[in-house]
Amino acid sequence: MGDNTNMPTLGNQNEELILKSITMKRTTVTLSTIAIALLTITVISCKDGKKETNDKEGAHMEMGTEEGHHHESSAGEMDHGTMDHDMGSSDAQGTSVIDSYLQLKDALVADNKDEAAKSGQALASALGSFDISGYDEQQQKELSDIIEVAKEHGEHIAKSDIGHQREHFEGLGKDMVDFIAITGTSKTLYQQFCPMYNNNQGGTWLSASNEIQNPFFGSKMLTCGKVQKEIN
Repeated sequence: MGDNTNMPTLGNQNEELILKSITMKRTTVTLSTIAIALLTITVISCKDGKKETNDKEGAHMEMGTEEGHHHESSAGEMDHGTMDHDMGSSDAQGTSVIDSYLQLKDALVADNKDEAAKSGQALASALGSFDISGYDEQQQKELSDIIEVAKEHGEHIAKSDIGHQREHFEGLGKDMVDFIAITGTSKTLYQQFCPMYNNNQGGTWLSASNEIQNPFFGSKMLTCGKVQKEIN
């Protein structure tokens, strides 16, 4: 092929720098998520300890009047109704994001750069319009960070060659797992893994089928990989 084959082009160097930048953002998000999770566990533990102490001290006292219980029950039912409404709206939005992701995966499986580009743009649009207002403050922070990074991946997939599309898609696998962990989904999905991608460092993706169809290698190694776990 000649000596120039292995020389990186300026375009490839720029794309690699962009990918590294996005990956660093994602690492920061992951560390923040872990820190928040640890803080939440600590707070819950403290609350549980306080509750246990209060229960021991107040064991001889009544928990409340019948009227008070009825009021609490009614309030709980109202909150539950609101929660169901929010979850239904969120699930519809989440489905749009997941469907765009799965279409992107199928395009890469088929080695179809143009369809992958369209799906990448559709995914970026779905993420950009995702309403996080129905989530609590902590979840909003996490979702905002995840969406920012995932949207960047989608935008770069929309304008990259298929090799770089696959690199960004690998990053999206982590984003989608974390996204669904917060939003939930009514779909049954399968987390799948190819141990040979990226110089044997491996790569993760989600699929609606437990059949392995590898988006990282496409027709070259279509069935390379395994199912790690079922989601939902």
